[in-house]
Amino acid sequence: MAYTASKERYSEMKYNRCGHSGLLLPAISLGLWHNFGGVDSFENGRAMLRRAFDLGITHFDLANNYGPPPGSAEEMFGSLLKTDFSTYRDELIISSKAGYHMWDGPYGEWGSKKYLISSLDQSLKRMGLDYVDIFYSHRPDPHTTMEETMGALDQIVRQGKALYVGISSYDADQTKQAISILNDLGTPLLIHQPKYSMLNRSIESGVQDVLQENVVGSIAFCPLQQGLLTNKYLNGVPSESRAAKSTGALGENEVTDEVISKVQELNTLAENRGQSLAQMALAWVLREGRVTSALIGASKVSQIEENIKTLENLEFSSEELTAIDLILTD
Repeated sequence: MAYTASKERYSEMKYNRCGHSGLLLPAISLGLWHNFGGVDSFENGRAMLRRAFDLGITHFDLANNYGPPPGSAEEMFGSLLKTDFSTYRDELIISSKAGYHMWDGPYGEWGSKKYLISSLDQSLKRMGLDYVDIFYSHRPDPHTTMEETMGALDQIVRQGKALYVGISSYDADQTKQAISILNDLGTPLLIHQPKYSMLNRSIESGVQDVLQENVVGSIAFCPLQQGLLTNKYLNGVPSESRAAKSTGALGENEVTDEVISKVQELNTLAENRGQSLAQMALAWVLREGRVTSALIGASKVSQIEENIKTLENLEFSSEELTAIDLILTD
């Protein structure tokens, strides 16, 4: 059946300005890291993307290596762009990244100009696009100068292959350096994509301050810690979970008794707020406006619907924030 987007798709979503740019991003974005690859159900992926857009999610985040196999998430998304979303292209923010291993030889990963530009060309072909809205350096390269990597991002924008550029998983000093170089080149850094959740607060020790001082946006990936901050693991590791899948990024050894104990306490606090644990975890990441968007993953439509309801309660009392800190630092 042909897809027609809901006329109410913009009625409930909250949109936040990204840094000092003119770009607004939805408070909840959808990542295609898992469950959209060649090993996954195409129709389930289609259903999730359609429902996400109907709920006001305009930003879909990909990378060259998403799958498995690598590249297959972009191919799947490209198919749906052609059949379902072609008339809505100008309503979408589509991002991709390059930095991890993609092909054999010395030019198939990291942050050289050769790799970044070649990889983006491949991504554009897989998705059937002339440009992406945001292109990221997926990780810092210890063997390539920052000037070369940022120069490649600048060149990509000037070539019209991306509208904006970002970085992912850079530490505070690297982020500061990237911002400075890109400002000098005339292509400001739009956004940083760090890993951030209640169970991983490392960006609070420097990265967030650099972004705030320089008015750069941020989009948090793994805000639910690969599903740990949901009700999925309250009683162990279910068979269909990421921790149980050989292709998942969450190892069963990460679901420890100590972590589960904290998750159970957080779940009680969420219930007292009238939210699910996942909804509270997303609201916490978005608290005080320091994060532009929370980047969720999903394996079924109902998870997207649950996560969108986060927007019904984004406020925390000081007592709630103190209680959360005590649980997390105990």
